Amino acid sequence: MNDILSFAGSYWWLVFPLSGVFAIWGKSLSEATERRHQRKMELYRLKHPGGAPAPLEAPPAATKPAPTTTQREHVQRMHDEVDRKWLAYELDAAKLIDYPMMTDVREPLTVAFLRAKREADALRPEASAAVTPEDLAAYRSAVTSYDVAFQIAETEARRVRTSGFTTEERQRLATARRLVTVAIDDAATAAERQTAYRRARRELDGLIVLPDATVTSLEEKVAGAIGQRPEPPLP
Repeated sequence: MNDILSFAGSYWWLVFPLSGVFAIWGKSLSEATERRHQRKMELYRLKHPGGAPAPLEAPPAATKPAPTTTQREHVQRMHDEVDRKWLAYELDAAKLIDYPMMTDVREPLTVAFLRAKREADALRPEASAAVTPEDLAAYRSAVTSYDVAFQIAETEARRVRTSGFTTEERQRLATARRLVTVAIDDAATAAERQTAYRRARRELDGLIVLPDATVTSLEEKVAGAIGQRPEPPLP
């Protein structure tokens, strides 16, 4: 070990010329490698006159499978269930009188739920229409928003009930509620039902705007109740 150190100490000046030799040797090696590469390219061109090899094409992006009928029907059943909950109000005038907020478009929660319903209805696919994964995802999101918005509106409507009305207005609502019950009661006479129906509409005027579907349903129930009662026998 001492001999090596002694040699290195005596001939340290050899580092400079040797470094030049190593640099030249490295450059020669690099040039030789480049020449081998060029020869390989020339050989390839001779074998393939068409030119350089075409770049590899990127593999096609994986496509998502089309939604199954089961997936589609599942979302539609979710939609139908929320519709069923809403129809329990829309087709029942007495229930809307109990919870008037459900039809009050001045209430932000009611407006939000009705808007969410419209969006879900618009995205519902036709029975024969093809549905992409993106279409189904958008429809599912709209139905979920519709469901959540309805639950929030219903919870608030049940909480406040008729508390936003004055004492006199609440009395009118209670009177209208009783008259609606008489109007669809098949134990009442035809004249009593018709009178009760007209009075109920007057009591609600300026308090609650019943949707067209609610009015139609109520009128059908009144007409049906009248039609169920047999005419009295002639004397």
